Amino acid sequence: MSFEFIGKLPTPEDIRKEYALPGKLIKIKEKRDAEIRDVFTGKSSKFLVIIGPCSADNEDSVCDYINRLAKVNEKVKDKLILIPRIYTNKPRTTGDGYKGILHQPDPEKKPDFLAGLIAMRKMHIRAIAESSLTAADEMLYPENWGYVSDILSYVAIGARSVEDQQHRLTVSGFDVPAGMKNPTSGDLSVMLNSVYAAQHPHSFTYRGWAVNTTGNELTHTVLRGAVNKHGNNIPNYHYEDLNLLLEMYGKMDLKNPACIIDANHSNSGKRFEQQIRITKEVMHSRKLNTDIRRLVKGVMIESYIEEGCQKIGDGVYGKSITDPCLGWEDSENLIYDIASYE
Repeated sequence: MSFEFIGKLPTPEDIRKEYALPGKLIKIKEKRDAEIRDVFTGKSSKFLVIIGPCSADNEDSVCDYINRLAKVNEKVKDKLILIPRIYTNKPRTTGDGYKGILHQPDPEKKPDFLAGLIAMRKMHIRAIAESSLTAADEMLYPENWGYVSDILSYVAIGARSVEDQQHRLTVSGFDVPAGMKNPTSGDLSVMLNSVYAAQHPHSFTYRGWAVNTTGNELTHTVLRGAVNKHGNNIPNYHYEDLNLLLEMYGKMDLKNPACIIDANHSNSGKRFEQQIRITKEVMHSRKLNTDIRRLVKGVMIESYIEEGCQKIGDGVYGKSITDPCLGWEDSENLIYDIASYE
């Protein structure tokens, strides 16, 4: 047999019942969801800053980071909505390396998916309880949506997942915003087709059920840069790129045209310090063009307590064990700079 069936995992309903979101936190999420929805529908002019570690590898340091973010949020909440990244699944290009807390609640030990599901949910709930900020995560595995559907306020679909039919159809059943990244090839039509699919209703099979969805009008695009056939990074956050996306949106029948700019990945060539310059350029483009201002609803920034990254086992508190991130001081200053443009 090619598969070794290790053990059956609890259903999402079982996990959500055992590790339930308290009523007070449900109300916090409902309020946050409404505020974020208003940004995408155009009712609110606030700007979204989706910011946090590349991967949420440690509950204590992640919650420490988010509590710091909550204090900054209080100072900028009239202009910005800060959405912490709690990314519990880490896509790996070759399949090698740390795949996130869902796989390995302890990065130095073997995978344990049951412990990972519990650790993932407990971290998200603790973060909301301590900071009143609901988070973003990446949907690497569509079948896992039920484990977090009641605690997330934003979902990202990665560059390697955006062409996958099951990801698109699953997003069509979400009630929160979902950002479809352009594929690694950079083809914007693939990303827009994904948005179209997710905004419309579908019938398909999901976790052993036949299901219908109504479509998710909050599905939108995320520009994260691309890679050409020679392996060179091609950024797509410049003024001309945003104008091109505007033109392409205009040719499609899509609700709530919107874009988030991912300031890292192929836009920065994973040079984390460039996120500062890239974000400021995006804000300048919004200032120059009212159509771009309406289109670009926010930015994604990879940030942690300590800048850069480390190897698993190095033990530096609050430092990424995957892609390098901005440090806290630069991140805080950048948030204030973003607010100054609004």
